[in-house]
Amino acid sequence: RRWRTLKKRQEPLHYNILSIIYAPFAPRSLALLTVSFSLGLPISLVLMNMFGYAQMHTSGAVDVITNIQEALKNPTNPYSSILQLLLFIIITVELWHRYTQTPGKKLAHIRVVDAKTLQRAPYWKLSLRFMGYFLSLISVVGFFIGLFRNDKRCLHDLISGTAVIRED
Repeated sequence: RRWRTLKKRQEPLHYNILSIIYAPFAPRSLALLTVSFSLGLPISLVLMNMFGYAQMHTSGAVDVITNIQEALKNPTNPYSSILQLLLFIIITVELWHRYTQTPGKKLAHIRVVDAKTLQRAPYWKLSLRFMGYFLSLISVVGFFIGLFRNDKRCLHDLISGTAVIRED
């Protein structure tokens, strides 16, 4: 009996199921582009201070993949590349978890939430979402799946069980 009373006192979900507006492709793209610069630039400056200015002029991942001869002459420091990726992952996942949005998502008035509860997603789902970005990028189609779905969820959202919704 007491359990039923406590259960009834629980706060309702913050979002009413009928008022959920899933974020469309354009604001999501704007958010991704914005966060690439708003997080990427400070991370690059930190790495430049750690590894030196010359590190900023080394070949990039695309140069290495396309096997440009310049990439062989001026190879990138693997520690710098790994640290850059780790910092980007840690900061992005922490912002998603703590505030449900990155600066780009805040600008676009959208949030990353758990798809079932519509509440803050746990770290493991958000980490899986970030890793899912790579699958979406490799397949290219992964980013555009949301254009054809009612819930606008892309491949990385489907993999991780998250959704991107508009703010109230």
